[in-house]
Amino acid sequence: MSNYSYMALGEELDKDAYVVCKYRVTTDLPIEKAAEAIAAEQSTGTWTGISTLNDEVFTRYAAKVTAIDGDVVTIAYPEEDFSIRVGAIPQILSVISGNLYGLGSLKGVRLEDVVFPKGILKQYQGPKFGDKGLREILHRPEKPLVGTIVKPKIGLSPKDTAGYIYEAGSGGLTNGKDDETLVDQAFCPIEERTKAVAEVLDRLREEGHHMVHAINISTNGQDIRELAEDVQSWGATQLMIDVLTCGYGAIQAVAEDPRIKIPVHVHRTMHAAMTKDPLNGISMRVISKLVRMCGGDALHIGTLGAGKMGGDSTEGRLNQDACQSDDVPFKSVMPVCSGGMYPGIVPAVVKAAGTNCQIQAGGGVAGHPEGVRAGAMAMCQAVDAAFEGIDIAEYAQTHHELKLALDRWGTK
Repeated sequence: MSNYSYMALGEELDKDAYVVCKYRVTTDLPIEKAAEAIAAEQSTGTWTGISTLNDEVFTRYAAKVTAIDGDVVTIAYPEEDFSIRVGAIPQILSVISGNLYGLGSLKGVRLEDVVFPKGILKQYQGPKFGDKGLREILHRPEKPLVGTIVKPKIGLSPKDTAGYIYEAGSGGLTNGKDDETLVDQAFCPIEERTKAVAEVLDRLREEGHHMVHAINISTNGQDIRELAEDVQSWGATQLMIDVLTCGYGAIQAVAEDPRIKIPVHVHRTMHAAMTKDPLNGISMRVISKLVRMCGGDALHIGTLGAGKMGGDSTEGRLNQDACQSDDVPFKSVMPVCSGGMYPGIVPAVVKAAGTNCQIQAGGGVAGHPEGVRAGAMAMCQAVDAAFEGIDIAEYAQTHHELKLALDRWGTK
């Protein structure tokens, strides 16, 4: 008996009964054999025939090869192959993205996409706030959100961090966040930092500026919910979690806790270890879908080919679609365009991503010749120009801060 099955000619797949995955495969084998190897390894198969694989087990649980298109194979896993426990992302990943990478007959394999059936999607709540909720909090219904990452990445005291956020907010930014490497170091304790930032956010609000700042709570699984509650009690307006270092369950534990009343900003640090190779690993699109299921309200998707982190606009738009498509029963995630962002590339990013995004700059704010406040103003001016459809160089002629930024860094 085979360890997998092919779709029969004319057979239609019940999409509500399967998890459907697309893999890009590099191999010296005939592509059909490679597809068979993946389907078998990830469902009922092993390296040899076994006496315990009976007809009933095979019929109910074997994966199906449903399509082959060039080097892309589509494999459907019966919904029954997956855990009924709510929040079982680790088990899901073990099936759709597990041992297949170790198959010696495959030179490379990349999980490009996954589509879940209703039965699995209903186990998840999705974002509590999402993009619309963030816009309501910030009183910004149409324009892109404009944010910053406190720079340098590490080294500032709580007082200096708060001072940075005050200057950024005074310059018009709507969002701030800790860097992914900053959590609770001795030079910047999280309690002191959170309270100091909360104080300046209150001051900004009194002055008419609406701004939130994401405090990084990335820590051990057994501690993250307690830390989230503590940070919220100290006045945080948003939480940040590094999803791939903490795990998807960390997002879910925080986002689904009814005691947490503030949005969750999700950073994707370490993602390139999985996503950078176009022929091996996991696409960011898959990660985006899982983050949305687990409850992230905002997620980094890159600069769609314009910034320092590479990637191209086509893949970036796929990531954005995973955050905002209407084919799942969840609120939309706010896509965060970040990574080498500066005013001169804002038009290219907005052209690629549209206006429902968050433009996030670190060095592109802090590196401005006239300081953080002027850097924030330049970013806001660049976003305004893109939103209004005005050429950025023309707009800079009447906006001093933007002119200095373009003189320093140029345009895309």
